[in-house]
Amino acid sequence: MADLDTLRGLIEKIYDGAAERRRLNAYYDGALRLAALGITLPPEMRNLAVVVNWPRLAIRSLEERLDVEGFRLAGETGTSDRLWDWWQANNLDSRAPLAHREALVTGDAYVVVGRRADDEQTPLITVESGDHLHADVDPATGEARAAARVYAPDDNGVPQRAALYLPDVNIYYELRSGSGFVEVDAVEHDLGTTTVVPMLYQDRLSDETGRSEMLDIIGLTDACCRTLTNLGGAQELIAVPQRYVLGATSEDFRNQDGTPKPAWEAYIGRIWALGNEEAKVGQFTAADLRNFTEVINQYSKLVSALTGLPPHYLGYSTENPTSADAIRSSESRLVKRSERAATTLEDAWERGMRLALRWIDDTDDVPRLETKWRDPSTPTFAAKADAVTKLVQAGIIPKEAAWDQLGFSPEQQAHYTQLMASDPINTLIRSVGADTAQA
Repeated sequence: MADLDTLRGLIEKIYDGAAERRRLNAYYDGALRLAALGITLPPEMRNLAVVVNWPRLAIRSLEERLDVEGFRLAGETGTSDRLWDWWQANNLDSRAPLAHREALVTGDAYVVVGRRADDEQTPLITVESGDHLHADVDPATGEARAAARVYAPDDNGVPQRAALYLPDVNIYYELRSGSGFVEVDAVEHDLGTTTVVPMLYQDRLSDETGRSEMLDIIGLTDACCRTLTNLGGAQELIAVPQRYVLGATSEDFRNQDGTPKPAWEAYIGRIWALGNEEAKVGQFTAADLRNFTEVINQYSKLVSALTGLPPHYLGYSTENPTSADAIRSSESRLVKRSERAATTLEDAWERGMRLALRWIDDTDDVPRLETKWRDPSTPTFAAKADAVTKLVQAGIIPKEAAWDQLGFSPEQQAHYTQLMASDPINTLIRSVGADTAQA
C-alpha cells in the first residue's frame, strides 16, 4: 500500500503541473493565443492575429550548440569507446537533443536507465518528458528518491499503465476496472538509487523543479504579437490611400441599367464621371507604418539583450556591414550561455552513464567520467586549425588532443589513426627510430 500511495502522489504531481506545461509548450510551438493579444482586439481583426515565435528561436539557437561528442573516463586520454557504443545503440545522437530542448522549454527532462532483454551487455537508456514522468528529487544530492511514469492513456486521457521507480526496484502497474492500479511486474536492481536521473535546467538554487529558459521573453512575445496584429489591421484600413467624394448622389454609383455598381469597382476607382458638376473627388494621405516597425525593432533589441541572441538572429542589423570579428563578438554571450547550459545538463548524462556501468558491470567501483561537448563557438575552420597547429608545434598539446580541438569524432580519429599507421613513410620513420634506440 505504501508503494501505491507513492505512485498516486507522483501521478498527482504530473497532473498538477500539466496546465503550466501546456502554456509553455504553446509558446514554444507558436500556437495562436488570442487571450494574450488583449481584450481590446475586435472580433473582426482576429483573423489578422500574428504570432512571432521568438521562444522557439531562443531555445533552438541555444540547443543547437549543445552536442555531446563522447565521455572520458578518469585515467584515459581519449573518449570511451564502450560508453559511446552504448550512446549509439540507444540512438542518443537524435534523442539527446530532444532531451536538452525539453529541459530548456519546460525546465525538466529525465534520463532513464534499464536493462535490455536481448543484450545483457548493453543498457537501455531513454529520455523522457515531464509531461508523463515526475520525480521526487532530493535537493541535497539532486538524485531522484522516487519517480513515476504513466503510459497508454485512453480516449479520456486516463493512463492505463504506470511504472514506479524506487531505490532498489522498478515496479510496473496496470489499471484494472474496479481495482485501480495493480502490480504486474517488478525488476530488482539493488543499486541503492532510482534508475531515473533528473535533467533539470536551473537558474537559481530555489529552482528545485527546473526553470524554463523562455520565461524572460514571453511578455515581449505577447507585446510583439499585439503590434503585428495592429500592423495587419492598419494595412487593411489606412495603408492604402482612402478616397472621398463630395457632392455625389447614389445615381452616380449605378450602371446604365440602374443596378448598383459592385463595391470592388467603386473601391478600385472605376467611376469615370459624376452627374453633379460641383462634385469633388480626392484622397487622403496614406498612413506611415514605420511607427509599428520601429516598435517591433525595439522589442527585438530587448529580446536580444535578454537572451544573448545576436541582432542578425532577430532580423535587424546596423547600417554598417558586419565583419567576421563583429559577428563572433556578437555571439560571445550566446556561446557563454551554451557553455553554462552544458555544465548544467551534463550532470544528468554523467549520472546516467555511471548508473549504466554499475548495472551492467554489477559493481559500485565506477571511475569518474566527464562529458565531452562540441565547441559551441563558431570560429572558421582555417582559424581554428591554425591555432591548434601552433599549439602542437610548441609542444603544448599532443597531436591526438589537436584532433579533439578540431572537433573530429571518435570514429574519424580511429580512421585517421589507421590511415597513418598504414602510411609507408610513417612506417619507415618508426623503424628508423627503433633502430636508433637499439643502437
